[in-house]
Amino acid sequence: MRCPSCGFVQFDAPRCKQCGARVPIARPPDQPVGLAPGLSGTAPPARPLRPPQPLNLYDQQANNRRKTALVIGLFILLVLFLGYGVDRFIIGFSKGLWDVSLFEPSTPRSSRQVAFPMATVAALGVGTLTAWLGYRNGDKLVLASSRAVPLSPTDLKARQLDNVVEEMAIASGLPKPRVYVVPDPDPNAFATGRDPAHASIAVTQGLLAMMSREELQGVVAHEMSHIRNYDTRTMTVTAALLGAVLLLHDWSARTGSWRARDSGEGRAVGIGQVVLFVVWVVLVALAPLLGQLIAMSISRSREYLADASGAELTRNPLGLASALRKLRDATAPTRSISRGTASLCICDPLHHPLDDRKGFWSDLLATHPPMAERIRILEAMAYAG
Repeated sequence: MRCPSCGFVQFDAPRCKQCGARVPIARPPDQPVGLAPGLSGTAPPARPLRPPQPLNLYDQQANNRRKTALVIGLFILLVLFLGYGVDRFIIGFSKGLWDVSLFEPSTPRSSRQVAFPMATVAALGVGTLTAWLGYRNGDKLVLASSRAVPLSPTDLKARQLDNVVEEMAIASGLPKPRVYVVPDPDPNAFATGRDPAHASIAVTQGLLAMMSREELQGVVAHEMSHIRNYDTRTMTVTAALLGAVLLLHDWSARTGSWRARDSGEGRAVGIGQVVLFVVWVVLVALAPLLGQLIAMSISRSREYLADASGAELTRNPLGLASALRKLRDATAPTRSISRGTASLCICDPLHHPLDDRKGFWSDLLATHPPMAERIRILEAMAYAG
């Protein structure tokens, strides 16, 4: 580069090294912006950012199973901690299996103290017995309460439903479940039964009339997946844990007052026990709400899992996605299905507004996942979103 003032020849620089005049830098036409001086050639094209790949149906299944196991684990920890608090602060249990001497100074054992987690075992026993009775006879009660009648394949739609159920039973490798029809114009469906050998699938008359064969296949595959995944058994365990939480809450509310009045034993209380007691009192107060929230979270995760498993059976996620759109657009309540069995249905029979939204409160209080989110995941499985 030649300086326009003194004629000094130099390499590209902002000023002349001879006279200090500012030198205009000329860049070769074939050198793109961004290359260092003296380097030639073209810059490599920027690689476009790849969007995150959607989870396929097997990844979705594994992900939802992990979430369910985690939530059930948290539920069990809540029951154990509440039961420990009843044993510790109401019955007076402090030494033995649940030793917390690290948190407080050693004190003489009270005559009321025992070395066995009585409240935890009793609450779990009563909750399990109640859930077991519902597990053994719940399917008959659900079908009777919804006025379901056995399918009579006399017309085209009824024969189509019977054929689709048989197809999905073959695809899943399970015995063909009994098929029922609920006389209700609102579209909905549910599965019940303690195991695949005693399972039943019920669809409403409105769903049978509204769905095409492809959509009906997606709905039946979803319900068949509930049977194959033993979701009834999972919800029975959830009901047992929820019953234990409610029992422990009730026992604490009824007996906590006399224990507080009779606790003047001059015991040296450590800071660890004070913190433990405060946390336990807060959880006891929130136990019914926390139990319901955890149970609804398990129900939502099982719906996601049934969607992914149903797509595996049909190999057609878009069929179920189309059926869910029709279910979302039907806003009338399913009057034949009671509130107590709403969690069994493919969509909320009451059509609560929270079930159609996505956000903090919906994730906490909704009984079913948002329809839009379920449809989006199914379309992503089919790479159609």
